[in-house]
Amino acid sequence: MTDTVAMAQVAAGSRRRRVQLSPGQGRSLSTIGGAIVVLVIVAIIAVHFWPGFDAFSQDLAHARLGPFVDPTHPLGTDVVGRDLLSRVAAGGQTTLLITAAIVLVNFFVGTVLGLLAGFFGGWADNVIALVTDVSLALPAVLLLIALSAIFGPSALLMILVLGLTHWMSFARLARATALSLRGRDFVMAPRMLGASSLRIIRTHILPHVLPQMFIVAVTSIGSVILLQAGLDYLGLGIQPPEPTWGGLVLEGQKYMRLSPWQVILPGLAIFLVVGGTTFFSQRFTAESTQPLRKVR
Repeated sequence: MTDTVAMAQVAAGSRRRRVQLSPGQGRSLSTIGGAIVVLVIVAIIAVHFWPGFDAFSQDLAHARLGPFVDPTHPLGTDVVGRDLLSRVAAGGQTTLLITAAIVLVNFFVGTVLGLLAGFFGGWADNVIALVTDVSLALPAVLLLIALSAIFGPSALLMILVLGLTHWMSFARLARATALSLRGRDFVMAPRMLGASSLRIIRTHILPHVLPQMFIVAVTSIGSVILLQAGLDYLGLGIQPPEPTWGGLVLEGQKYMRLSPWQVILPGLAIFLVVGGTTFFSQRFTAESTQPLRKVR
């Protein structure tokens, strides 16, 4: 029995070693992922300067054109003749802007609360921990459904709900970093000289926390895009006729058999951005764990 357990542990360790990437592989994946995301963003911006860019005009005479059939509609049209290239680009702009706003709110709220909890400790840490537990217990989708029923679905409501319910990973890391630094000499010295807590946090602790927060922000982009697209698909986000990637998937699903490209194109855009950000974050995640290994 002991031999069996030992063999299982060795096999598990070998599997873990196989999935670990070397620094060179991590940099290559990061470069590929970053290039994919940059290309998608550049394409979205470039399409807005396309001579025939129009995400809303309908042309029933050219409805359901396939990709690469009509030069004026390179990616085809939907069931009412709207240009899919324009709609995917416009939907990408809306989706990425809302994603950036959500991540920024998460970044700000999580960093501030984590720094306060880690630096002051005591009752401040207990109160923020209670707020964190409450936020984790609140299902964001159900909360958004309830608020949408009261105020109506909107981009601002989505940003506030997702921004104020997904900051916990930022706060935990900021708290742990501040907690480990508050007893260091370069933090204790200005405190003994009479420096204010705000100045100490801003000058001596925040510069050490921000790089870690950047890593969390990059790694959270993909999950925020997927969550936002899912909420748009459920009708809880941006409302038609304003295009979003999740909304375009919902619109195209009704005509999947007749014109599958209406679902494939926005789905492919989501896949490229989410996969690209995931690959891009691999390098930063690997680098952030190296100091932890040295400390151990």
